[in-house]
Amino acid sequence: MQRFLTWKDNHLTDRQMTLILAFFIGLLAAVAAYILHWLIAQIQLMLTDGFKEKSSNWMYLVFPVVGIYLTSLFVKYVVRDNISHGITRVLYAIATKRSRLKAHNCWSSVIASAITIGFGGSVGAEAPIVLTGSAIGSNLGQLFKLDNKTLMLLVGCGAAAGIAGIFKAPIAGLVFTLEVLMVDLSMASLLPILTASVTATCFSYLFVGGSPMYSFHLDSAWTVERVPACILLGLFSAFVGLYFMRAMTACEGLFARLKSHPYVRLVVGGVVLSSLIFFFPVLYGEGYNSLGILIDGKTDADWGQILNNSLFYGHDNLLLCYVALVILTKVFATSATNGSGGVGGTFAPSLFIGGFSGFLFARMWNVYQVGIYIPEKNFTLLGMAAVMAAVMHAPLTGIFLIAEITGGYELFIPLIIVSIVAVVTISIFETHSIYAMRLAREGRLITHHTDKAALTLMSMDSVIVKDFTSVTPDMTLGQLVNAISKSHTSFLPVIDDAGTLLGEVDITKIRHIMFRTELYERLKVRQIMTPVPATLGINDPMEEVMQKFDTKNTNYLPVTDINNRLIGYVSRTRLYSMYRKTVADLSAE
Repeated sequence: MQRFLTWKDNHLTDRQMTLILAFFIGLLAAVAAYILHWLIAQIQLMLTDGFKEKSSNWMYLVFPVVGIYLTSLFVKYVVRDNISHGITRVLYAIATKRSRLKAHNCWSSVIASAITIGFGGSVGAEAPIVLTGSAIGSNLGQLFKLDNKTLMLLVGCGAAAGIAGIFKAPIAGLVFTLEVLMVDLSMASLLPILTASVTATCFSYLFVGGSPMYSFHLDSAWTVERVPACILLGLFSAFVGLYFMRAMTACEGLFARLKSHPYVRLVVGGVVLSSLIFFFPVLYGEGYNSLGILIDGKTDADWGQILNNSLFYGHDNLLLCYVALVILTKVFATSATNGSGGVGGTFAPSLFIGGFSGFLFARMWNVYQVGIYIPEKNFTLLGMAAVMAAVMHAPLTGIFLIAEITGGYELFIPLIIVSIVAVVTISIFETHSIYAMRLAREGRLITHHTDKAALTLMSMDSVIVKDFTSVTPDMTLGQLVNAISKSHTSFLPVIDDAGTLLGEVDITKIRHIMFRTELYERLKVRQIMTPVPATLGINDPMEEVMQKFDTKNTNYLPVTDINNRLIGYVSRTRLYSMYRKTVADLSAE
């Protein structure tokens, strides 16, 4: 390897090496996408081949729980690392870990998500593939000793290749990387990302054929008269997306409380998931086949196929009710899958809910004759783009993905309208995408604002000082003066025997009595100590720490645990020095 690195340095420029690696990232991401989908298809075929269409199937109550349990065992005993929320992990790794992803991420998510989805987990395969592609890019970059900036670019190449490989949609892969992962666009980054995306797409054509994901044929051309319907669909999709994000967050919080009880979490999540799939079999797996039925159908009999395998079979008059219930329950099925130990993403669920929402909107519009006729298949696609764009705050990704997976470029104008309306509307209520929102709640979100990004990258451990001299409240003034002579600071914390912070002694405020020896035995520390202006928590975000220094106008603040035991101190000078250095490093990159 060392000989090759020497040859590379002598014969290849950094730009050439990046393009070569982008090609191999695209190839490997396409292989990973093909393997994942092949595994999912084989597992589902093996489990559901004999299911009856005209009645419910009791095995729906068993398979999802078994799949989640097997996934949990795989993660616990083989991977031994957290591999959930793939896109969120990539987003965080790009900045905070200098784009370094672990080697097992190149394969672990593929196997774990294949088990989860194959056995019925109601999640998507896109996030695991994005994590896999990004990990391939990161590890190739580390192997060839590339700098942090190039590593970030290769991680973006892997993410783009993952999306392009799964959907055969190179432009969607490119804009996904720019919008969701927030990789800055320049000519230096555009060519490698496009190279990876196109390579992944071409190899996906070789593996599975060149036809688009859905065979879309425009039956009714879009007209200007449908603009009001498109705007209303965008508004409707924004609120569906908002429901999806808020419900997902609430469910994640509930399952997080059960983190210390894995078997309870498995039982709760498994029961919720299997019950929902039993009543609504379209929730089984990714759900792309059900979307195909809505897109290809023309009559109630065609659309009624989504009622197969359920208790609703043969009741086509309940189609709209069934679709509405599926929209409401999909988020709980997805949350239960991930919350109970499964591995998968929210990319496919957002497309699924969007497609069903678009169909419901169009069908009700036509049934109640609100206005001119609008084709259900067109609005199913528009709903997919709008809800996904709203959930991810990524309008271009929604527009190009739907256009590319269907070949439906005739819908470009309505796709633009619904996506923009959806994103603008949901931005009023949620300022971050579903991926960034998780990091924002933890105070770990990296943004394009350099000052905020610098504060996010800083940690309390890097600024806390534990070398201090403390005193007890029962010490005399004489003992205090002796302690002051050994101290390097202008203050001394006052703590009790349990380490609880009671106050502090400010040396500048006791100068008038420090040298009065007649008071050395008469005064106690408790008589001259003062309350601390404020305390910091070990997990406080740096933005809040900065605000406390500004409002209290002090040079030092103590850091305590939840029981008010003193851990250390933060120096204002040290804090601002590290902040300036972090900002300079970010600006240089």
